[in-house]
Amino acid sequence: MLNKLYQKSLKFAAHKNSKIFLAIISFIESSFFPIPPDVMIVPMVMAKKKDYLQIFLIATLFSSLGGILGYFIGSYFLDIGMSVVSFYGYENKVLSLIDSLTKGTGLYIWLATLFLAGFTPLPFKVFTITSGMIGFNLFIFFCICLISRGLRFFIVSYLSFRFGDTFGKFMQTEAAKWFAILGILIVVIFTVLYFIIK
Repeated sequence: MLNKLYQKSLKFAAHKNSKIFLAIISFIESSFFPIPPDVMIVPMVMAKKKDYLQIFLIATLFSSLGGILGYFIGSYFLDIGMSVVSFYGYENKVLSLIDSLTKGTGLYIWLATLFLAGFTPLPFKVFTITSGMIGFNLFIFFCICLISRGLRFFIVSYLSFRFGDTFGKFMQTEAAKWFAILGILIVVIFTVLYFIIK
């Protein structure tokens, strides 16, 4: 099933209305859809290089708005939210996290986790839904979505624009690992800076 969705997403990237399809997939991926927008971004940028900034902005904005949908699913439709979380195998982790946050611990860990979920291959929708479940500050949530998704999609768009098919092949094989490493490095740097400034 996932392979069919993946192939369908690739077809959308070649469609004349590809930007509309990118907006839709970016939006629903943040709350339940399993295929990330990157699948469309790379071939779209390669086909329309001069539009790479517009493609990055569409993916960022609609992914962040989709995150708000995930947030409200977690807030008001707990059963549906837990079904999505369970589908991705994160039920026990989310329940443990909710327990620690209700005891007043783990807030900064959640900030870092939410950023990593938006930037790395972690299933972002699990963390948007969980943010709603724990009643995380909506404004801060949206800002983190914009920053983490924006960084990720800008890197993908720019490198697709700059290196074309070479980067496309890299995305299929090595991207998950390097996005995870880079995301963790960013969190570590900001954590160190926070404690130095503090």
